[in-house]
Amino acid sequence: MTVRIRSLSVVAAVTAAIALAACSDSDNGVDPVPSGAAELNADIIANRTLHAETTYTLTNFVHVQAPATLTIEPGTTIKGRTGSALFIMRGAKINADGRADAPIVLTSDQAVGSRKPGDWGGLVLIGSGIINRAGVVLLEGTGSSAANPTIEYGNGANNADNSGVLRYVRVEFAGFGVANDQELNSFTFAAVGSGTVVDHVQALGGLDDAFEWFGGAVDAKYIVSYETADDHFDAAEGYVGRVQHMIAFQSTILTPRAGSGVLSADPQGFEVDGCGSATASGCSQGYNSTPLNIPMFANFTMIGTGPNNTVQATSGGNGMVLRRGTGGYYVNGLIARWPRAAISLRDPETQARIGTGDLVLRNISVVETGVTPGTNAPVFEGGTACPAANCRFTIDQGASAIVAEAGTVTMGTTFTAIPVTTVEPTVATIDFSLTAGSAARTGGTGAFTGAVATKGSTVVTGTTYRGAWAPDGSAGGKWWQGWTNYAQR
Repeated sequence: MTVRIRSLSVVAAVTAAIALAACSDSDNGVDPVPSGAAELNADIIANRTLHAETTYTLTNFVHVQAPATLTIEPGTTIKGRTGSALFIMRGAKINADGRADAPIVLTSDQAVGSRKPGDWGGLVLIGSGIINRAGVVLLEGTGSSAANPTIEYGNGANNADNSGVLRYVRVEFAGFGVANDQELNSFTFAAVGSGTVVDHVQALGGLDDAFEWFGGAVDAKYIVSYETADDHFDAAEGYVGRVQHMIAFQSTILTPRAGSGVLSADPQGFEVDGCGSATASGCSQGYNSTPLNIPMFANFTMIGTGPNNTVQATSGGNGMVLRRGTGGYYVNGLIARWPRAAISLRDPETQARIGTGDLVLRNISVVETGVTPGTNAPVFEGGTACPAANCRFTIDQGASAIVAEAGTVTMGTTFTAIPVTTVEPTVATIDFSLTAGSAARTGGTGAFTGAVATKGSTVVTGTTYRGAWAPDGSAGGKWWQGWTNYAQR
C-alpha cells in the first residue's frame, strides 16, 4: 500500500492535535491518541474511552451526561484532585470492566505515603430506581458551585434500570466534603437499578461511607471495604438490592486531610436506615415510609477495631446498626472484634420488622466482640449476650436461637491471618479465609427456603459456611487477592 501525504501542513496539523491531546483529554466525544498523562476537567456528553496507557487526573467535578457511555479500559488509573469527583448521571452509563490482573483504580493524586481520606470526591452513580422519599431529593455533597450543581435522584420508577458495569474497580482515599457533614462516599449508588453490574469492587481509606446505597435495587458480589472513616456499608431509602460475599476491615480511626471534611463520630460496620429520620424531607410516613428498606446481605465478614479502641467503645463501634424502620435479610455472616456490640436495633419500628418477617438475621457468628472479650460477647447493644464468649445466633420472625460455639473461638481460631495492631497488611499478614478448625466452616443456613429463598432468587444462594470465604472453593477461592490494595496512606 502506498500512502501519499498531500502537504506538510496536514502533518503539522496532526502533530499539533496529538500534542494537545497529551496535555488535555477533555474534548467531548473524541478519543485522542493514548499518551502518558491527561486531565479530565469537563463534563462528558458523548461516548468516550479512557485508555490504560494514559494516567488521567480529575481536576473538577466531572459528569457523564445522558446518553453517553464512559468506557474505561482494564488497568486504567484515574487520580482525583481536591475538589473533584466522577458522576455517572441518570441515563448515562459507565463501562468499567477491569480484570483481576488489571483492575481499574480511582485514587488520590497525592504521592504514595502522603495520601489521606478526603483527598478527592469519589465515584457516584445516579439511576432511575425507586426510593421511599417523595418530592425533590438532593444528593449530599452536591450544590457547592457551578461546577458541582445540585443533583436530584428521587422520583425514579425503574428498579431494573442499567447504569453500566463496575468490575474489578478500586476507589481509594475519596470522601471529600464540600461543606461540614456534606462528604461524598467512596462508592455512591443513588437509585441505581438491578440492570447495573457491580462485581469485585473495593473502597479504601475514604472519609465518608465506603459503600452507600440510596434506594434502588442494584445487586453486587465480592466487595471489600478497607479502613473507612465512617460506615463500611450504608443502605437506606428503600434499597431492595442483594449483596453476597462482603468484607469490611477496620483497624484504626483514620485521620483525614485538613479541610477535606468532618470525621464521623460513630463509624459502624453496617448502618442501615429505613427513611432518613422521622422528620426527614420526603419521609411522609416517617420510619414506615414505603417501599420499605429491605436489602439482602449474605456471607459477610465484618472486622472492627477491637476492644482497646476507647473512641469506638463509646461512639459507634457496632458491627451492625439497624434503625429507622429498616428491614432486611442478613445471613451467614461473621461479626468480629467490634468494641461495643454485634448488632444495635435502635427503635421499635425496626424491632417490629422481626415480627412481620421483614427483618431476618440467620446463622451469624460473633467473635471477640464487646469491651471485655473473653466474657459474654454482646449480641445486641444493651440486650441479649452470648451464653459464652462467642456464639452463633439466628433471629427469624420472632424465634431466636443463640448457641455457644464449641471450644474456644477467637480471632486466631477463626481467621487464617488478621493483624492485631495498626499496620499496613500484606498478602502474608491478612487472610480472611477460615482456619482448618474454624467453627464458621459449618453452621451456615444451607439452601435457602421460604421468604429468604424468594429474596435471594438466583442472585444470592444459601451456604453451609459463614463469612465471605467459601472453604469448598465455590466462591472462587480467596477471591479478594490479587486485585485489592491495603495501603493506609
